[in-house]
Amino acid sequence: MHSTATGWGNGLLGVIIFSGSLPATRVAVGGFSALFLTSTRAVIAALIGLAVLGLLRQARPARHDLASLAIVAIGVVVGFPLLTALALQHITSAHSIVFIGLLPLSTAIFGVLRGGERPQPLFWLFAVLGSATVAGFALSNDGSASLSGDLLMVAAIVLCGLGYAEGAALSRRLGGWQVISWALLLALPLMVPVVIWTWPPIWSGISAPAWIGLAYVSIFSMFVGFIFWYRGLALGGIARVGQLQQLQPFFGLALAGLLLHEPVAWSMIAATVLVVACVFFARRFA
Repeated sequence: MHSTATGWGNGLLGVIIFSGSLPATRVAVGGFSALFLTSTRAVIAALIGLAVLGLLRQARPARHDLASLAIVAIGVVVGFPLLTALALQHITSAHSIVFIGLLPLSTAIFGVLRGGERPQPLFWLFAVLGSATVAGFALSNDGSASLSGDLLMVAAIVLCGLGYAEGAALSRRLGGWQVISWALLLALPLMVPVVIWTWPPIWSGISAPAWIGLAYVSIFSMFVGFIFWYRGLALGGIARVGQLQQLQPFFGLALAGLLLHEPVAWSMIAATVLVVACVFFARRFA
């Protein structure tokens, strides 16, 4: 009972931290390119992970874990940050947050593919309904729609779900913060050259909010959030604690409206509520 409660508490903290990722990314891409932002946040987080791994004298992962760590790196270190940064050059963070409502479903699907689970037929019914809701919203004209931005967000959700499912399973053997630390280090040789290649020629025009956004996604979104999230999934169960992701769109919309003063249209709220309802029932029959 204590382990389950601790898992829910850690999972909720992770969701709250991740809720600020898209608004912070939206601010950061106002001063940095998407490639520089993605690579720099990964390098900063990797250096933090390296310091913690060395300080606590963690053993290296086994060779058979490298493939899973590579999947985590592709999904949450490179794929999701890069694709969302590119998407947020075309759409508002409030618009993008609606797509986060599909993240629990994406995670569940990859849990099925990677774990061999067999959900009930009703799971797929609600999965289709949720996807149709997002597709309908994306095609609607809410003043911030962009086909390229929407497609980038869909691709980001797919890769993030893959990274979450793979990392959650791996964290049961290695530990939550160890998984993200080793995945970051695995991606480091690729990220450092990208940082150098995309280095801004002029720094004076970069605003303070852009620097704050970069700091947030580097420290909290890319490292601290995963400490709580993967630990929550490992202790409380992937299927149960994963439902907490349903709260992320609401937290994210609130932050986009309060901090960035972005318009939060009624269609965004309605679509988010419908997606969350579909995900809830899909998870129930998973």
